[in-house]
Amino acid sequence: MSKRSKNERIYKNLLQVTEQFMSGKNFVPSTRKELMRKLHLPDEHKHVFKEVLRSLCQTNACKFFRGRYHPKKRNVDVVTGTISIHPRGFGFVSLDDPSLYDKDVFIPRHLTENAVDGDRVEVEINPFSHSEKGPEGKVHTVVERGRTHLAGIVHEFSRDGTALAYVPLLGVEHQVSIKSPDEKLHVGERVILEVLQWGDDKKETKTCLSHKIGHISDPSKDVIAAVKEYGLKKEFPEPVKKEAALFGKSVKQSELKDRQDFRSWEIFTIDPTTAKDFDDALSLSKDKTGNYHLGVHIADVSHYVKSDSALEKQARMRCNSTYFPGVCIPMLPPSLSENLCSLKPNVNRLTASVLMTFDSNGSLLNYRIVKGVIKSKKRFTYREAKEVLDGRKKSPFAPTLKLMEELCLLLKKKRYERGSLEFSIPELRVIVDENGTPTGTEFIPYDITHQLVEEFMLKANEVVATHLSKEGLDLTYRVHEEPSEERMNEFVSLANAFGFHLKEAPSPGDLQKFFDEALQTPYGTYLAISYIRRMKLAIYSPANIGHYGLALTHYCHFTSPIRRYVDLVIHRLLFEKPISYSEIEAVAKECSEKERISEKAERNVTLLKKLRLLKQMVDEEPKKEFEVVVTKIRSFGIYFEVDHLMLEGFLHVSELDDDYYRYDERSGRLKGSYTGVAFFAGDRFSVISKEIDLIVLEAKWKFKKKRKK
Repeated sequence: MSKRSKNERIYKNLLQVTEQFMSGKNFVPSTRKELMRKLHLPDEHKHVFKEVLRSLCQTNACKFFRGRYHPKKRNVDVVTGTISIHPRGFGFVSLDDPSLYDKDVFIPRHLTENAVDGDRVEVEINPFSHSEKGPEGKVHTVVERGRTHLAGIVHEFSRDGTALAYVPLLGVEHQVSIKSPDEKLHVGERVILEVLQWGDDKKETKTCLSHKIGHISDPSKDVIAAVKEYGLKKEFPEPVKKEAALFGKSVKQSELKDRQDFRSWEIFTIDPTTAKDFDDALSLSKDKTGNYHLGVHIADVSHYVKSDSALEKQARMRCNSTYFPGVCIPMLPPSLSENLCSLKPNVNRLTASVLMTFDSNGSLLNYRIVKGVIKSKKRFTYREAKEVLDGRKKSPFAPTLKLMEELCLLLKKKRYERGSLEFSIPELRVIVDENGTPTGTEFIPYDITHQLVEEFMLKANEVVATHLSKEGLDLTYRVHEEPSEERMNEFVSLANAFGFHLKEAPSPGDLQKFFDEALQTPYGTYLAISYIRRMKLAIYSPANIGHYGLALTHYCHFTSPIRRYVDLVIHRLLFEKPISYSEIEAVAKECSEKERISEKAERNVTLLKKLRLLKQMVDEEPKKEFEVVVTKIRSFGIYFEVDHLMLEGFLHVSELDDDYYRYDERSGRLKGSYTGVAFFAGDRFSVISKEIDLIVLEAKWKFKKKRKK
């Protein structure tokens, strides 16, 4: 047989075998080398195999995409859902029918079309997508706009005098014009705009003025603007306030029936200085055998907020409280959230209490979940409780606080042993006056008082989730997937760029050891936050996939029903009738979405307050130097964080005018061609502020000097 006829026979056989192999339902998109290995082809057939693959592509039997061969195009799935747009431009679509895919659909930035955050969209699923993010697709049609109005700020005027607005929701590249109003507009005015015609990155969105909120220079309007921008609800309708008022201002004697009486117990609360809604109170004792008896007493909100009531509907609409610097937008009216439900000292309050017994090693022996009534003996702030524990302040509750510290350390040890991670990150709080003007910042340490409260809440949440699961009930789990391999590799590279030694695919133990070391350095907080950002978001779900961060198989939210609707649902499941799976699924989806919206609003207002504070500093001292730590190096510039403000910044390479800097990709450094001076992750230098733009929430910087070693 001639060589040519032999090759033709091989070609025909391979063509048939390869097409059959690729049409199999378990076929995974593969490279040419992977296909040869899977088909057990010798190297001598690689040239013929190239022709086979070329022929299959030409006849649409397969497709070459992103370096891999994919099976012939299947029927394109078209799905509908609500899109959430990330600040970087890409999006995720939460499907109307979650059973279609196990994850939200990822939409790359260039395929979002003109969809806006909150829109209901029709999406074409890409059958050739090969992403760890889950299914990929593109927005085909905007089915329904999520809003008719936009919140923006007038930032300039076109040549013909048309006012142009910056709308944070749409981004800086999206132009928004305002139809000439009767009243004059000025740069910096915050406005609510009615959309006349939606545009995109290439075509402007046309609007008309609905009303003004105030000027960007007025900090008292920051929260109002955020409420409008993110569609939050600030005021409560009259029927809701009237319903809340019907309960009066104190607990009635008739309401104590069938409740365990804890009023003689030593029970107290530990909360932030500014808190008004006290969800949880604690009790603890130790018996002669060395067993600990812990009580976690949670406000019994479900006693007041009944199914199908006006209060219930309003709480369901809000899903959670939203916390801004100096201002809280509560889920429940203040008459409940700050009074009747709040576990204030020296007054009767109704609770759902989890009573747990632990042995001397911190292992759970038994538990009870009961309805109760308490009379808190003390309202501790975290600072005050810490002073008592440190011996700087005397208190009759000192022995109990010491006992709480003891049990806390035992529970933490148990948690570490099972692979849970802890980041002892101090929280930065922006302090504002009554007008919303920032007056400074405060770092709140994650000390033992914060740790013991968190540890006891975690345990109560775990016990409740496990209990409901054993009862066979559907519930809103708090779930958290482990980070993808790609994101973990990114973090390992970042950690090593800062001079640490973190091995590939680190175990939870490796990570905890790393963070224990890193948090002793100036870079620890940044690295911990960077890791958290690379982790997948925790969400609510009826499907229990466990909680990666806490290393738990069962976990839910039970301990904050004043400020989280999902906790209220858990309380109902404990003491009332079961809730259907479909209803649990709907609650989980709504609460996850509203949580993200609140987080965005909180983050943006906090950033604005930080920039206002920065502007005050620069106005007082124009040449003021700010020390920064490098967080990331790229060929085009340096990303950094401003000390004491936890404010992210960027310095373009052109601002480094003392040398010509080249980027070394291997070492991840920017190095001067003449001076040899290098910038790297973890490096420190000082900058001065060039410009602070409160409209687009951006500060521009100029390099001042490198820190001397």
